[in-house]
Amino acid sequence: MPKLFRRLLPVMLACALPLVVAHAATPAAFQEGKDYIRLSSPVPTSAPDKIEVVELFWYGCPHCFDLEPVTREWLKRKPDNVVFVRIPVSFGANWEPGARAYYAAEALGVLDQIHQPLFDAIHREKRKLNTEDELAAFFAEHGVDRDAFRKAYNSFQTETQLRRGNQLAQRYGVRGVPAVIVNGKYDVRSPRMFEVVDFLIAQEAAVPEG
Repeated sequence: MPKLFRRLLPVMLACALPLVVAHAATPAAFQEGKDYIRLSSPVPTSAPDKIEVVELFWYGCPHCFDLEPVTREWLKRKPDNVVFVRIPVSFGANWEPGARAYYAAEALGVLDQIHQPLFDAIHREKRKLNTEDELAAFFAEHGVDRDAFRKAYNSFQTETQLRRGNQLAQRYGVRGVPAVIVNGKYDVRSPRMFEVVDFLIAQEAAVPEG
């Protein structure tokens, strides 16, 4: 062994050791049963050719409000092979107006100008927006015709979406919000919500198509 290599070997080993220790201290992956659970029965997704991420929420939920800026940041870097779907669930009668408002805004093409302001009005301004009249007035403040809002709010399309959203929540086994489901297979159960989502997306992308 050359003398120079023998002199450098202890230094090389000493430099490499912290990297080995750091690697060993870093979790290799998030854990099933702890950070996420696998659904007992997979639920078909809306876009079979992509990986679907579904967020179930309620406008009146403070935790959903807190998650919203995190969701928006994640959406800026969402991979192209991923489709994101929001579902406003209505687990009770007082949840339904918010869900109807979401679907009305979507149908009228004004979701981008309504979604965050509606969250803010409820949680920052402490406004009561629990009825069709209150929501019609709110939409009007944001430039939406009241009659157009009422028509969308009570439409057959909105009724259908409400039923479908609640049915999906049942199939996912969701009992509270916010809830995030990845590719109809996994229910994320971690405070590091979108880190786990990214992990599961990578995991799903690596699965060969069968």
